[in-house]
Amino acid sequence: MAPEAATDFVFRFIELPAVPAYRAFTRHGWHAAELIVDRVDPLAEQLRDSPFEIVAPPLDLSFCPDIRAMQIRGPGGEILYLTEFKKPVPGLDSPPARCTVDRTFIVIVGGRSLDAMQSFFNESFGVPKVPAMDSRVQTMALEFGLSREHRFRIAALPLLDRCYIEADEMPVEAPPLPAEQRELPAGIAMVSFFAAPMASERHRVGLAAPPDDGPPYADASGVACVRGAAGEMLELISRR
Repeated sequence: MAPEAATDFVFRFIELPAVPAYRAFTRHGWHAAELIVDRVDPLAEQLRDSPFEIVAPPLDLSFCPDIRAMQIRGPGGEILYLTEFKKPVPGLDSPPARCTVDRTFIVIVGGRSLDAMQSFFNESFGVPKVPAMDSRVQTMALEFGLSREHRFRIAALPLLDRCYIEADEMPVEAPPLPAEQRELPAGIAMVSFFAAPMASERHRVGLAAPPDDGPPYADASGVACVRGAAGEMLELISRR
């Protein structure tokens, strides 16, 4: 599925056995996807009686009042951030909202060590390291019985096309993903990235032909999977 104005992004849904005990932001790995939206407060009203659970109402970000966001929980237990930029923010170049709810521009991964996560993306793919900041992550705070105002150590790692990977350092009590598991993890199981062929081949767990010619595999020459420093799964799609 894709936003009505998007030609550059898709959500992919996979039917798996339910994991009733799953809660995002309680263990390492991918936790949330952040979507750019036109106006977040009207969306909160529309979603109030919807199948989505409002986890955190619209609130200005602690480190930047020009960014306003809310958090909702979807049917697979995944967390979605709906984020509005009131005006351009220096140092955080965001894509414009082309429709009411547009594409994901940030994916959020949590792990034990922010430094280890930054090093993985830097050494593996040349993603620049950035200074850490202390920020509210309300959903994670609530899962660990902390105040909504609790600050976590996070960093927004810049990618191309005004996209980012947000790496969150989790409390020490957060368990890792199982080293061996037969099924995809619950929630956001994997995030797909376009990558240079050399990166895909160097880090492959198994390089394979694209499964089909539909999104996101159009013009792809190969597909590989790799695990990051927090055990998260990345799909690397090489383009011809």
